[in-house]
Amino acid sequence: MSNPVLLLHGFTGSVESTWAPTGIIELLQDAGRQVIAWDLPGHGSADKHHDPAGYADMEQGLVDRLPDGVVDGVGFSMGARTLLCMASIAPDKFGKLVVSGVGRNLFERDEEQAERIARGVQGEADDDDVHAQTFARYAAEPDQDGKALAAFMRRSHYPLGSPQFERITHPVRVVLGTEDFAGPADPLIDALPDSTYTELRGCDHFATPKNFGFIDAVLEHLEAF
Repeated sequence: MSNPVLLLHGFTGSVESTWAPTGIIELLQDAGRQVIAWDLPGHGSADKHHDPAGYADMEQGLVDRLPDGVVDGVGFSMGARTLLCMASIAPDKFGKLVVSGVGRNLFERDEEQAERIARGVQGEADDDDVHAQTFARYAAEPDQDGKALAAFMRRSHYPLGSPQFERITHPVRVVLGTEDFAGPADPLIDALPDSTYTELRGCDHFATPKNFGFIDAVLEHLEAF
């Protein structure tokens, strides 16, 4: 029997805004896969805290929610980082992984930029900060709470470095657009013991989940035909 597939969206996203419009849930189900699609804490329909401490140990909490047995995983942006952290915490719980919208950015966290984005999602973005303004637009959608998203961004992030990557021996497909600010993909590909790469020509960060090349890469890597 095939593994269930866990889908994790990115920062300011949700199941409804990230996965539902693409048809990927139905494609996986048509291939006989059970789909587990969660809103990350602080997002969409999930519990929302306005204190960063409310998101402590988020990754372990998500691991604890996993069903018995092994799951495959697909993550975009913050969801991809979260998926990698979960796989390092509980490597025996995961099979194949697809991570998209991540690369160099996983190794070069900019605390000043993170704080600008946190201010942006709570409605205080600087007029000349395009990055923060973009996240602010997504945070203004009806199912989001800007203060909760700001607290999520300001939480203590689970570490993701050499000790964690050494535990991620799963087959991982890295998918990244050529116009994605998270790139290049090389540092992530080099850090993962078993990785393959799909490049999305001309694709930027936020367009990734809807890109046919991304969807094809997911179905191919997970052998969901």
